Amino acid sequence: MNGRHTGLSRRSALQMGSLVLLLGVQQIARGLTILAVRVWPAKDYSRVTIESDAGLKTKYYFIAEPPRLAVDIEGIDLIPALRELVAKVKPDDPNISGIRVGQNAPGVVRLVVELKQPMMPQVFSLQPVAAYQHRLVFDLYPTRVADPLEALIAERLKDKPAAPPAPAADPLGELIAKQTDRPAPASPPPAAVADKAPVPAAPQAPTETVGAGSRNKTDRLIIVALDPGHGGEDPGAIGPGGTREKDVVLQIALRLRDRINAIPNMRAYLTRDADFFVPLHIRVQKARRVQADLFISIHADAFFTPRPQGASVFALSEKGASSSAARWIADKENSADLVGGVNVKAKDAQVQKALLDMSTTAQINDSLKLGGAMLGEIGSVGKLHKPRVEQAGFAVLKAPDIPSVLVETAFISNPDEEAKLRSEAYQVQLADALMRGITRYFAKNPPLARNRPM
Repeated sequence: MNGRHTGLSRRSALQMGSLVLLLGVQQIARGLTILAVRVWPAKDYSRVTIESDAGLKTKYYFIAEPPRLAVDIEGIDLIPALRELVAKVKPDDPNISGIRVGQNAPGVVRLVVELKQPMMPQVFSLQPVAAYQHRLVFDLYPTRVADPLEALIAERLKDKPAAPPAPAADPLGELIAKQTDRPAPASPPPAAVADKAPVPAAPQAPTETVGAGSRNKTDRLIIVALDPGHGGEDPGAIGPGGTREKDVVLQIALRLRDRINAIPNMRAYLTRDADFFVPLHIRVQKARRVQADLFISIHADAFFTPRPQGASVFALSEKGASSSAARWIADKENSADLVGGVNVKAKDAQVQKALLDMSTTAQINDSLKLGGAMLGEIGSVGKLHKPRVEQAGFAVLKAPDIPSVLVETAFISNPDEEAKLRSEAYQVQLADALMRGITRYFAKNPPLARNRPM
């Protein structure tokens, strides 16, 4: 941002506010057309998008007190499409309190975005891609961001009973026992605790050895990162009936979140919990920031014809895709950043490349185990597209220290499967199956001890 732009006078800012009162005469853009205006509110950040049939030239200014962003769009006159932005801001937007628009000068329209808190604005343009023409994007990031890991720990501590009875049954162990068709162990009477073997022959729950004298029991917080694909500007695949992938995968993720959170020592962390866009490398960073034990990306596949059907599970590959179909799907999912819109200038390309190039054999092996457990459970509620876990270079699976899988829940391009994805009954069945897959994985692959206060 040019420093001279920050000197916008208070008098000029007040004049901007009066401009909106002068609206009324319909004017036309000078040589271009505004196709759409959109506002995407979210806790993480709020986005404003102006789509046009040609690129827009802009200058922008950020005023700290009170916080607001002023944007001059050159070569255009005020038209009704731009005025629609005023009504698109909702009262519950966590970041934007309102938008004012007016004709600042001949051929110059000024937008003023009033903010609820200090922000770090990013203004950038996107070239035509997929169904979009030229887009002018304002991304507004809060300068004060809560630590998501601290929030998860605080939530767990809040739910802990003040004085838990001893010995207490292990709810996660009981759930795993049910899912793996083994009888749940009966809680021994207090007198029998001393006689219990220190290490059970068949672990009934995720276990860890914290240190000498510690019990083999999961008493730290287990975090499962859920990643609903696409979102915001990126709708993902669209079914023949108009169902958007971004909507159904979020609904499935929310149902799975509720099941995970019902286990006292487990918490789900969503990379997005509403309809907004998250770049692929940010999804990975979010999972690593909360030190997730697992990463599960949820999608709904599509193909050129309506015939393909069935669910699939994918893990990362270091040696190329396991099939041409897996490679095609990975390329399609990896293009989400182009559709959703990433500010290329704001990215640290070297840091991003280092993150996405890091992968380990151990991570891939664990991911294949997780994928196998999930695939077996998904197959009990619907058809499978392939009977094995496939592999390809999915960018979103490249956290080097987190077992990560991508689940294609069904082919949204198949009319029958689109109808299933929209049904509450199938979403519930699918969330239950994914939960069983998680518990089966932990039954055989106990989470390790971590140096964190959980």
